[in-house]
Amino acid sequence: MNHGFKEWTLVCDALGSGRQSIIIRKGGIAEGRAGFRFEHDAFLLFPTLFHEQTMKLKVPAGTQLPAPRMDGIHEITLRAHVEWTREVEDLEVARRLAPFHIWQDSEIEKRFHYTDSRPSAAEGTLAKPGVSVAFVRVEKLSASFIFPDSPKYGGCRSWIALPDLPPGITTAPALDETAHRAREAELRAVLA
Repeated sequence: MNHGFKEWTLVCDALGSGRQSIIIRKGGIAEGRAGFRFEHDAFLLFPTLFHEQTMKLKVPAGTQLPAPRMDGIHEITLRAHVEWTREVEDLEVARRLAPFHIWQDSEIEKRFHYTDSRPSAAEGTLAKPGVSVAFVRVEKLSASFIFPDSPKYGGCRSWIALPDLPPGITTAPALDETAHRAREAELRAVLA
């Protein structure tokens, strides 16, 4: 079984093209009382169109969302490895991440301030403002991983269990090592 991480399709495209190397998350409705955590060190990127709107992303005017598949099939082409994570609880620091992702500033601020109405299991208080940031190494699969849809892939949750990858699929980095490490150094400076 593989862990799948649900992310907007256009964000997956940015990760796969090497334009972006971070994932910023607050968590979905189904994350539970503990809230969102980067639970897995490696996962497949499961592209979604659910809630996706080009107006929430920094994309060229006229960018079209891909048409949803009507054949009941999912296609995955990317895998990510989490190299490190940070909890960002300072809005100014979250704003300084803008050059490193394609979300609109207003979307990051909305995620930053979102609090669930349920008390936190650990603290007995409402979730604090902030976002979880993961610096990831993204790899392209040598062949598309295609499998049928299932109700278990739906809902407002970040993590899903996916079938095993077929044998013979290999990976290649989306961004070369030199560029990846240079981006990491820039991000660490912003987060310091």
